Amino acid sequence: YLRDDPRACANCHIMQDHLDGWIKSSHRSVATCNDCHTPHGFVPKYFTKADPGFFHSLAITTGEFHEPIEMKARSRSVTEGACRKCHQDIVHDIEALKTPSETISCIRCHRGVGHPTR
Repeated sequence: YLRDDPRACANCHIMQDHLDGWIKSSHRSVATCNDCHTPHGFVPKYFTKADPGFFHSLAITTGEFHEPIEMKARSRSVTEGACRKCHQDIVHDIEALKTPSETISCIRCHRGVGHPTR
């Protein structure tokens, strides 16, 4: 759990489909779960792993979880930041074209990139 091995994330059965999808994705060769789902930096990374990790464990233990699993707002924000960091050149060009009132979300349009279901 303290390393970057994606198999640790799929330790719970609810994450197995996500691991299987990631294995088929183009991101497999360039990113692990932590690259997209935790912020960079030691403290932010392990805080982010611990916070949802605790609540995931609680939900799995009590059986109180949504299937398929859904990202919470904080997790979406972290993942959105990871997309923007890795793809900053493309994002910069897209951001330059939008109006000030527009909000662009990578994961809204590219939801299945890291975990394709087909």
